[in-house]
Amino acid sequence: MQNSKTLFPMVIIGLLFFIFGFVTWLNGSLIPFLKIICALSDSQALLVTFAFYIAYTVMALPMAYVLERTGYRNGMALGLGVMVVGSLLFIPAALSAEFMLFLVALFTLGTGLTILQTASNPYVVFLGPIESAAQRISIMGLINKGAGVLVPLLFTALIFSDMGSKDVSALNQSEIDVLAQRLIIPYLIMAGVLSALIALVKFSNIPEIEFAQSESVEEKGSIFAFPQVVLGALALFFYVGIEVIAGDTIGLYGQSLGVDNITALTSYTMIFMVVGYIVGVSMIPKYLSQEKALIGSALFGILFLLGVSFGSTTSTSIAAILWGWMGIPLLPNSLSFVALLGLANALVWPSIWPLALEGLGKFTAQGSALLIMAIAGGAILPLIFGELAQRSGDMQGSYLIGILCYLAILAYGIKGHKMRSWSK
Repeated sequence: MQNSKTLFPMVIIGLLFFIFGFVTWLNGSLIPFLKIICALSDSQALLVTFAFYIAYTVMALPMAYVLERTGYRNGMALGLGVMVVGSLLFIPAALSAEFMLFLVALFTLGTGLTILQTASNPYVVFLGPIESAAQRISIMGLINKGAGVLVPLLFTALIFSDMGSKDVSALNQSEIDVLAQRLIIPYLIMAGVLSALIALVKFSNIPEIEFAQSESVEEKGSIFAFPQVVLGALALFFYVGIEVIAGDTIGLYGQSLGVDNITALTSYTMIFMVVGYIVGVSMIPKYLSQEKALIGSALFGILFLLGVSFGSTTSTSIAAILWGWMGIPLLPNSLSFVALLGLANALVWPSIWPLALEGLGKFTAQGSALLIMAIAGGAILPLIFGELAQRSGDMQGSYLIGILCYLAILAYGIKGHKMRSWSK
């Protein structure tokens, strides 16, 4: 699978992907926490997500130009340094319980992650043969999701360990101030860990990646002259949108169906994503090409969405076949297919990156930045889904909007990634 030359760099990058997952999934715990200590409305609390993800859109292209000057290894160290600053900003934010300071800290963390993501994703792609890049990114996906499992457990243990059954919404101001200050130690620890990673990246002997140049690349004037990247970013925009819809709305849909333990339903989607990553690690490229993995993912996504929209909301016959033997509580068929979208989504990100970045040469950093900006789909498309569900009063049927997402992914898998000129 990985030879000795790539194993150590893969371990280093794996640590970085763990950090990606840890910091990103931490937002889910921060939203209700900040709502309490800053006395926020629901819409104000959701600014946590906005402040974090807007950094990807605003900072991606500027950071690409920084990478062109620093190189990818130094760029990773720089991104970690920015994240250290963001972590330390949580200290004055916690001491003052000032929401704006929290937003600045989150934006700073997002900026550091933007640099890291822009540098590390192409690093994984070109660390070995590009034909097996999706396999390497799938490994990173497993690590990323592992961090997502740990975050809520650690956050709850560190912040609420001695709260017992006390109603946090009924705390007085002095108790809220003490609760806010509990963020200081975790973020100091995070700053220390990130600082150690800077030293590890900076002083370890991981190689700088080099890109093959060609006359056709040299003739290009900008990254927008590469259709495979522009269309890849568009496909990723739709992918991140449907991924967030699958993971974040399953609880709401389950609630509308009267299902118990709705807060745990996202884990069903995550389980199937992990299964998909394992398929990628074990089958790409020996048994499954990246192109076919992408096409298959889109087709399965369309199939599962039809199952969501037209499946039974009461029967559990299919659900029993899928996971009843695992001892997992049964779900209505329609809801089961929402969880199965995790399986369809798992290999899209790993497959698009190598297909989009192949042959970019000196434009690789800018191409990576463009792909990172596509993460904005996770903020925009779920809002459209929510508005459609609210206006129609039919959340089950609203999932059909996701078919447009998978059609865009399918088009990229069939033709878009092959395009090297807009005139052909």
